[in-house]
Amino acid sequence: MLKKPTSAYVHIPFCTQICYYCDFSKVFIKNQPVDAYLQALIREFERYDIKQLRTLYIGGGTPTAITAQQLDYLLTNLTKNLDLSVLEEFTIEANPGDLTEDKIEVLKQSAVNRVSLGVQTFNDKQLKQIGRSHNEAQIYDTIASLKEAGFDNISIDLIYALPGQTMSDVKENVAKALALDIPHLSLYSLILEHHTVFMNKMRRGKLNLPQEDLEAEMFDYIITELEKNGFEHYEISNFTKPGFESRHNLMYWDNAEYYGVGAGASGYIAGVRYRNQGPIQHYLKAVSEGNARLSEEVLTKEEMMEEELFLGLRKKSGVSIAKFEERFGISFEERYGQVVAELRQQGLLVPDDEMIRMTKKGLFLGDTVAEKFII
Repeated sequence: MLKKPTSAYVHIPFCTQICYYCDFSKVFIKNQPVDAYLQALIREFERYDIKQLRTLYIGGGTPTAITAQQLDYLLTNLTKNLDLSVLEEFTIEANPGDLTEDKIEVLKQSAVNRVSLGVQTFNDKQLKQIGRSHNEAQIYDTIASLKEAGFDNISIDLIYALPGQTMSDVKENVAKALALDIPHLSLYSLILEHHTVFMNKMRRGKLNLPQEDLEAEMFDYIITELEKNGFEHYEISNFTKPGFESRHNLMYWDNAEYYGVGAGASGYIAGVRYRNQGPIQHYLKAVSEGNARLSEEVLTKEEMMEEELFLGLRKKSGVSIAKFEERFGISFEERYGQVVAELRQQGLLVPDDEMIRMTKKGLFLGDTVAEKFII
């Protein structure tokens, strides 16, 4: 009997505004068939006959772009057949401008116990520049309201290396983030994705981005400052107070299997990575026909090994050599000894006989280090 995944990702593709840097599967919510979408999503979720989950994560889009009533329908139906005593972490993504009193009330009555807020920056001018609809004041109001409602496991996303951003902007953002007194922060450097407003601007030479050495300096400052304030840098972009790691994201980095439900969602079940239909109407039609998937890929042992390393290296703790050998039945030294020696020599991996893990310099170069293991 194959072990069922103990995590699920649920995708809500609606947004009240489209940000200039975003390439996720999303649509502007106005005139969209939201109710029909939620019903289809629940139908897809129920087909997996899920009784026990350790982590459940609702992402987007913006899950809180839907009404309080729709939110209630979604949360109630996702958990109605679940054994809640096993559910350790139930996260929902939200935007500071969208979390109205009635939506917070719905969250409070539900099994949700973690909220991830898309703050991005505290600077009102920069928020406008990147296409966000909230302002700094709303960030504080939302977090105060969440705390008042009993939520203590709150995380915020921030983006650094934004167009025109200076070192002092970054310092100000970090100081304001620390002042919120919350246990988890995710800090991402701006990545230019295809088909986004920012990428088009850059192609026209209209985007003034910080140089790489300034970006490295920002990364370095962020790590030092947060560690000084009791946060552990446990994954390339993530910082936690003790015990507040994102368990759902750790599941991805541990290369575990999970259900992916909703339009454009990806999942990983029984050695198969799959992706669902993306456009809403295609998704609705696919669910009504009994299969929401657009594509499936059965991973080879080679691909599984690559993913194990690529994902595991993102964690500060890295990849256990013994576990890797046990899982794949190979000698790590024989296969990767050379790569490891070179990367250690370049100061990108920590000298450690049991774990393969990156140095601070390695973490900044993240993917380029991980790519060296693709043989």
